[in-house]
Amino acid sequence: MISPEYVLTMARYNAWQNRQMKVAVEPLPSAALTEDRGAFFGSILGTLNHLLWGDATWMARFDGGEKPAGGIPESTDLMPSLSEWAVARFRIDARILHWAESLRAVDLAGDLRWYSGAVGAEVARPMALCITHMFNHQTHHRGQLHAMATAAGAEGWTSDLAFMSEEGPWL
Repeated sequence: MISPEYVLTMARYNAWQNRQMKVAVEPLPSAALTEDRGAFFGSILGTLNHLLWGDATWMARFDGGEKPAGGIPESTDLMPSLSEWAVARFRIDARILHWAESLRAVDLAGDLRWYSGAVGAEVARPMALCITHMFNHQTHHRGQLHAMATAAGAEGWTSDLAFMSEEGPWL
């Protein structure tokens, strides 16, 4: 289904996108970041936080590291400010990159098992499918963020994977 090279490319793409997104939303006033814009997670900051929470949750499942507190309903309040979000985002992107750099083909085989708070049950799904889902989840919410940020007056950013530099910088 996927290869370690694909995972590394997507980890780099994730970091590249988040770096651009941070630059785009930094000039926005706090009120624009926290205004409810009718998105599923409300505001720009709420959606940024949910995406950060989702990545940290999936990485805890993948690498056995620390997972964030709370569940999906609490995910929007993970970081109270954009500056705190930016530090946490940098750290999780570095964690994803480090994990992806050490991934082997055998690590993509078999099932991942975890307790899902979203469905209230133990779940088992193919590891490759779960990894693909994490990257798809990122793309989905970054699309929402792009729409909200540009509607708030921010400059858009380049999201085309084909235009990502092969040399970085990733972070």
